[in-house]
Amino acid sequence: MSGSNESRYAVGDWVVYRKQKRGTHPAPRAKIVGAAEKGDSYAYLIDKYWIVVRVSPGKLTLRTRRGKLHEIEGDDPRLSKANLWQRWTLGYRYRSIDATPLAD
Repeated sequence: MSGSNESRYAVGDWVVYRKQKRGTHPAPRAKIVGAAEKGDSYAYLIDKYWIVVRVSPGKLTLRTRRGKLHEIEGDDPRLSKANLWQRWTLGYRYRSIDATPLAD
């Protein structure tokens, strides 16, 4: 891993994770939609708006708005900090998430 995720991410950071999904009906917020070989399903990406609740060596623990926890590699290319536009227009999504850090 080049560069440590400890310096890039901190507890409480708002992040965007592009989650890959498959299904017969892509959601309205789907990005980069591609049809399966026989056309009976689709693969697509959905932006998920989560909060960092723990930073560990090489890993981040993220909390969803419904309280689920996901452990993601700190250098995952699908993970990024929320930019200014996302923070301004989608702030309500982040504010609904419990940002309480996890105990180590």
